[in-house]
Amino acid sequence: MSAARRELGAAVVGAVLAGALALVAGGQAWAETTVDRRPPLPPVVETLSGADAAPLVPATGLVLLAAAVALLAVRSAGRVVVGLLMAVAGGVLAWSGVRALAGGLDVDGAAVDVTASWPVLAVLAGVLGVAAGVVVVLRGRSWPGMGRRYERAPADAPPAREQTDEDRSQAAWKALDRGEDPTA
Repeated sequence: MSAARRELGAAVVGAVLAGALALVAGGQAWAETTVDRRPPLPPVVETLSGADAAPLVPATGLVLLAAAVALLAVRSAGRVVVGLLMAVAGGVLAWSGVRALAGGLDVDGAAVDVTASWPVLAVLAGVLGVAAGVVVVLRGRSWPGMGRRYERAPADAPPAREQTDEDRSQAAWKALDRGEDPTA
């Protein structure tokens, strides 16, 4: 396996791992809010998930997963664009985790108790996303792309093989289904 393929594989794995960690972190309980009420009413306690506390966490996770697939499908300048998108998504992900840790989850009239583990996981996923994105921007142009066989053939390209009687019969039935006269 060549060094370029290993780098591509590492970038794809980094994007998948960062995206998966973001989705896992976004689904967990990040904070608990407590609103005191006048006696004899008990306080209201509510749990905030990562998606509630920082909605960009699961969104950036999905962006990073989509970028992992896009890395395999695009070449050259397209990879640079995907790498920039990965770096931005990773930065937003890390910022969301740091914001939660720094007390940015203020809820009006409520005491907020943040659980540090899941925001820290979001920060780590963000750092991984940024690192993978930077590697893609710096090295992605030299990586191999998908083979030409996956590209769409031009409309005027001849068929890949000779048409058989079965193919012509199928084409006639499909024309009838479309409301066309296959004998015309």
